[in-house]
Amino acid sequence: MRVGGIAYRTIGVASDGRSVEFIDQTKLPHRFERLRITTLDEAAHAIASMQVRGAPLIGAMAAYGVCLALHRDASDAALEHAIATLRATRPTAVNLQWALERCRTTLQPRSTQERVDAAYALAKTLCDEDVEACAAIGRHGIALIEDAWQRAGRARAVNLLTHCNAGWLATVDWGTALAPVYLAHERGIPLHVWVDETRPRNQGAALTAWELVQHGVPHTVIADNLGGHLMQRGQVDLCIVGSDRTTQNGDVCNKIGTYLKALAAHDNRVPFYVALPHSTIDWTLEDGLREIPIEERSGEEVSHVSGQDERGQACTVRIVPEGSPVANYAFDVTPARLITGLITERGVCAASKHGLQGLYPEKFEGAPALFSF
Repeated sequence: MRVGGIAYRTIGVASDGRSVEFIDQTKLPHRFERLRITTLDEAAHAIASMQVRGAPLIGAMAAYGVCLALHRDASDAALEHAIATLRATRPTAVNLQWALERCRTTLQPRSTQERVDAAYALAKTLCDEDVEACAAIGRHGIALIEDAWQRAGRARAVNLLTHCNAGWLATVDWGTALAPVYLAHERGIPLHVWVDETRPRNQGAALTAWELVQHGVPHTVIADNLGGHLMQRGQVDLCIVGSDRTTQNGDVCNKIGTYLKALAAHDNRVPFYVALPHSTIDWTLEDGLREIPIEERSGEEVSHVSGQDERGQACTVRIVPEGSPVANYAFDVTPARLITGLITERGVCAASKHGLQGLYPEKFEGAPALFSF
């Protein structure tokens, strides 16, 4: 995607062929800054501190973290240490585990002499696959926006609501929930995006809004609790959000607050879609409420707010009284029954085992294939 008219990916290998460059998302929206790292510990810190975030991008950084570790020591012990270190950074997004397991199965059988080049080749492949998957999500999802435009009689812009950041900053490029938005905008379909601020880290206000400004997409940043009111007034045509982990039954774990949006959408008969690549589906889980681990982050993310003052200086202020306890659960689970459909790189399906089986028959061992590819 573009920043100041220049195309960027969120992550990639630097000009030296070994170190890794990525966009530091903690500096946005006020500063666009690319960092270069050279060690496993720096990669792990980038994930844990949310310099990189978004389930697909976390997986890409994990793969490059393995590369950086093996560049220094390509032994079996170093490979396992890298995987364990990166796995411990964040518990909820399944793409992290998916990427690390793919690293293990690809690299473990290779000799130490082959591993480094093989690791970098694999990381690049994972990134390229993510770009292709997100572009395909965009192609499948744009039909939903076109349908909403038709229902509006092509007389006005489509009003779409999203939560958190599921744009290109959350992936290697294109994004998940925002990929259909970018394609629709480029095709000339009039649309407007309601952007949830997404407390406590404000990824909507800071990241999604910044992306949409860069791409020229009309949008409005709103308080998280405004979405239901807008739906009641008929000012939301559809919702599209992302996912950090989706079960084989269609339950979706996403940024905290997604469940409340789904409830409001269900009550007001507003279509509620979730966009995700196959790497975000946890085929081992059936019950999202009981089985998905929910990350609890530092209370300072709730008790303090960071921004830029009128002099352009970064600052952080406390908004909660001293002595008040703070809870900060980073994700919630939206039951499949509240989800209109899942938008994947293979198409749109019902949020159910049957729906996913239709798109990914190979993932259901012994189950009959509903579609052929």
